[in-house]
Amino acid sequence: MSRRPSILLALAATLAALMGGLLPASRAQGAANWPVKPIRMVIAFAPGGPTDLVSRVLAQRLSEQLGQPVVVENKPGAGGNLAAEIVAKAAPDGYTVFYNTSAIVIGPSLYSKVNYDTLKDFAPVSLTAAVPLILVVHSGLPVRTVQEFIAYAKARPGQLNYASSGTGTITHLAGALFVKELGIQATHVPYKGSNPGLMDVATGSVQFMIDTINSTLPLVRENKLRPLAAATLRRSSLLPEVPTFGETVLPGFEMSAWQGVVVPTGTPQPVIQRLNEEIQKALRHPDVRAKLAVQGAEPLGSTPAEYGAYIRSEFGRWARIIKESGATAE
Repeated sequence: MSRRPSILLALAATLAALMGGLLPASRAQGAANWPVKPIRMVIAFAPGGPTDLVSRVLAQRLSEQLGQPVVVENKPGAGGNLAAEIVAKAAPDGYTVFYNTSAIVIGPSLYSKVNYDTLKDFAPVSLTAAVPLILVVHSGLPVRTVQEFIAYAKARPGQLNYASSGTGTITHLAGALFVKELGIQATHVPYKGSNPGLMDVATGSVQFMIDTINSTLPLVRENKLRPLAAATLRRSSLLPEVPTFGETVLPGFEMSAWQGVVVPTGTPQPVIQRLNEEIQKALRHPDVRAKLAVQGAEPLGSTPAEYGAYIRSEFGRWARIIKESGATAE
């Protein structure tokens, strides 16, 4: 009987063993040289919104530190699910990163089906920043306080609309929770990003919105929006005259729009670690901190493990909030 098949099998086994030893070394070398080309930073919202503003500050600094362009790519839609799906399916090579928000833990509980798994499809890199939320109303409304606004809304059941930066976003849930807790009957109007929603509030097409302080501030300063309450434990230094919900009508009501960076699962650990180190360095830079302060954003930072633990805890927290609020995306 010919020994040719057994010889070929032996050669194949030897080749497989050699390749098995070479591939990890090749990956390690690629990770050590990372980055050698531009990095795509995907965000889930339109240009000019609060997430976009902070991501561009960080992307610019990372570009300078890494010596490669970090290009922000806006992919708004479906409450952040579209961008999440794009990144979840991207090559895990370190050249596609997701500048994510709390939408990645909110979406799976709001939508009956999403095409990604928050806890399995993404590798956490770092928590980056948190931006407080604030209730603003059309400046033409005859109200000066949140108590007056509640009375105004209750006297007009079903007649008021509230905007959000998209179905399933934290601005949607904050508004839904606010109207539920205070017994207000109002209709949710989702937009693709904060800016178009805020513009409609400013013109009076929509009456109110709970959004991030950095996106509302320009229109507040132009007297096109009136701030009534902040969803923070303490008053914001940018609007110290505006009371918190806790001081006025909802004790303990606190929400912020947190942001971070994740990459597709399978991205080499050396790349994740390098990216984490560069993000921490960027967040400590005086220029970055100054630019974030102007927007009311608090720079945070974390290890990958810390961010992973935070994502898991927020996933459970928002599942409970969504269930209790009765909010839905469909």
